[in-house]
Amino acid sequence: MGEIRNFRSGNHDEPPPHGSMPRRLAAIIVGDIASYSRLMQADEEGTHVRVKRIERDLIQPSIVEHHGALVKTTGDGFIAIFDSPVEAVRCSIVIQQNLIGRNASLPKDSRIEYRIGVNLGDVIVEPDDIYGDGVNIATRIEGIAEPGQVYISGAIYEQIKHKIVCGYESLGDRKVKNITDPVRVYRVLPDSDAVGRTRGRRENTLIFLLGIMLLVMASNVLWYLLAPPGKVGKQAAVPTAPPVASPSPQPPQREAAKQAPQPSPSPALSSPSPVPAPTQAPRQAATPLREPEMIAIRGGSFAMGSNDDPTERPVHQVTVKPFSIGKYPVTVQEWNECAAAKACGFTATGKDDAPISNVSWTDAQQYVVYLAQATKKPYRLPSEAEWEYAARGGTQTRYWWGDKLQPGMAGCKDCGDLAAEQPAKVGSFKPNPFGLHDMGGGVDQWVEDCWRRTYQGAAGDGSAWTGGDCTSHVLRSGSWKNDSRYVRPSNRDGYDTNVRYPTHGFRVALSP
Repeated sequence: MGEIRNFRSGNHDEPPPHGSMPRRLAAIIVGDIASYSRLMQADEEGTHVRVKRIERDLIQPSIVEHHGALVKTTGDGFIAIFDSPVEAVRCSIVIQQNLIGRNASLPKDSRIEYRIGVNLGDVIVEPDDIYGDGVNIATRIEGIAEPGQVYISGAIYEQIKHKIVCGYESLGDRKVKNITDPVRVYRVLPDSDAVGRTRGRRENTLIFLLGIMLLVMASNVLWYLLAPPGKVGKQAAVPTAPPVASPSPQPPQREAAKQAPQPSPSPALSSPSPVPAPTQAPRQAATPLREPEMIAIRGGSFAMGSNDDPTERPVHQVTVKPFSIGKYPVTVQEWNECAAAKACGFTATGKDDAPISNVSWTDAQQYVVYLAQATKKPYRLPSEAEWEYAARGGTQTRYWWGDKLQPGMAGCKDCGDLAAEQPAKVGSFKPNPFGLHDMGGGVDQWVEDCWRRTYQGAAGDGSAWTGGDCTSHVLRSGSWKNDSRYVRPSNRDGYDTNVRYPTHGFRVALSP
């Protein structure tokens, strides 16, 4: 719909006073700037310019990118409408995470932070506005949201809970103004690290309690082994304070128990102490850099793209030069070596042999720069053409194994029994004819190219397209959360360059 500047204030509960009233079920985003009055009072012109720039450069493009429509801006906020609840929440996450980057270098009292509320409801649609409880609830949810946060209704949560990989914190039922029934509200946790930290705290508590249990058990076993024969049962019954008059030799027994560990430690004595040693040894062994396993690709010509989607057109001939590409996506263990060297921005959670995820294109660049400097080799991200050429494995069929989906060939939502709520470890599925694993499914994979909607004007030499607007970059492969159409070698998508998303990973390439 575009931006509507003639904003008409009023209660969205009230129906429009004239004309027909078409209704539709829609996902509604309502965003509002926290502390807007204070910001305007401190710097009216500067704040106005900054807000308009955010609307122009971030909010409007993000809404369009996620297939929504901006209904209007309100001076200190905006309202947008979407057919898809998934896209509405994804758009909200993108806006908030981009704002984090914009605010990073600013003093806290100068930051422009939005509260965002998202609801699914039946609304009345007019050319320049929308009305009804659906909008009103989204507005009320936005009103209770914290700055920089996305709050969603229970209606939205039920639609997206198995479709977007992020955390959700239930805030319970809330009574909101002018709405009869309470509204279930959730806070969106788009950063999987935050979810991991919450899980980590629970695991650390369990480990601590387990450690105490093992220590008590080891102490009992030690005392049992070192106590004199025939006295074990009696000693167990001895009260804490010794009897007043007793000719029994209990004090010598206690003294013996105190001195017993000193002469020669028994196997039971040493059992608790080596427990940390096995966990420390691999960490020390992991310090030397392990390069990703690479597969050499001879290069050649192929027909790039397909007619399955407008973004994959036109099909065009491309000649790719020889290069090498990672046999697997970069793993958690490989990423964490970069993090340990202070070259990558965060330490990942998860199993060492799982593909790294929740990385932005900028994060992936940090890793390849680190790898290139550490090895003195020209590591980089593959170009989009190189990735598709490698993924096809010399084939031109819909999938590298043929034109029909076969179970157990890739990790995706409807690809077979191995599909799950998290990506499988790298190499869990069969390699393609080039010996490459997970070139479809698993995690979405960043490539070097800037995003553009079609191949119109694409180069034929396989090089990356890096000109023009590079606020978004290309993703390939599809993820374990997508259905099978995303694992086609020709499938492509774009996402914001500096925004992390839980299904996004990458693999590396190497020039000859």
